[in-house]
Amino acid sequence: MSAVPATSKAKPWLLDFAALAAIWGASFLFMRTAAVEFGAVPTAAVRVLVATLSLLPLIWLRGLLPELRRHWKPVLLIGMLNSGIPFALFSFALLSITTGLSAILNATVPLFGAVIAWVWLKDRPNASRSLGLVIGFVGVALLAWDKASFKPDANGIAPAWAVLACLLASVCYGISGSYTKRFLMQVPPMVTATGSQIGATLGLALPALWLWPAQWPSGHAWLAVVVLGVVCTGLAYILFFRLISNVGPAKTLTVTFVVPVFALFYGAVFLGETLTPWMLGCGLVVVCGTALATGLLRLPKRH
Repeated sequence: MSAVPATSKAKPWLLDFAALAAIWGASFLFMRTAAVEFGAVPTAAVRVLVATLSLLPLIWLRGLLPELRRHWKPVLLIGMLNSGIPFALFSFALLSITTGLSAILNATVPLFGAVIAWVWLKDRPNASRSLGLVIGFVGVALLAWDKASFKPDANGIAPAWAVLACLLASVCYGISGSYTKRFLMQVPPMVTATGSQIGATLGLALPALWLWPAQWPSGHAWLAVVVLGVVCTGLAYILFFRLISNVGPAKTLTVTFVVPVFALFYGAVFLGETLTPWMLGCGLVVVCGTALATGLLRLPKRH
């Protein structure tokens, strides 16, 4: 009799996980489309503003506004760590490198998350996880080395800066995972999702106005940023914080292993991007190292 409830509980978690991976995989495509006309910071700012406007009515209808007022300080702060800064960094990077490479670099989030949890939450890794950290960082170094040129490309951005921007965004995500575990585990996921977008909107408002493009973006770019806000941010962060609440940050962050699969598929189909053997090999090293570092894979025990 106990097997039935276990199955019913497992299905929502797996559905949330798969949906989040598919949605975030598509976000790189929409970010690239929007950033070309909006610029990096305005793209991120409009994205979180749209997400805020789509989420606020939902928490109002559910009577969760008192919860938002009660936890507003940590919730607003997590917005810049988990949305504002990373969204701007990835939008900047996508002006120079492919969506596939950006998604592979995004797969380092659990890697940085494991290091941050070790330092901050004293979650010390065992031998298997320590080896994973080393392997993962070697994979990142090899992948970054291939794009190590600081010579500006046709867009005026050096690929190396784009790679560093992606890695810094991953560090922000890693910090936000530990921060959520430390301060926000008792906050309803809808409240955290909405409040974080409000925080990101407030933080990006002035920089976005300062950097707003001289030429008004096209309807195509506006459509991309609206989809980013409603689906890839509003809906995605409800799923994200619900997963953290249900299965914890370490397991939730492993969704970034699956995101590159969707991003590579979308990039190949809609943008004609190609996956080089070097990217594929380094990406595999990163994913294997990260799987070890998060405990998803373990070395065999000695007998």
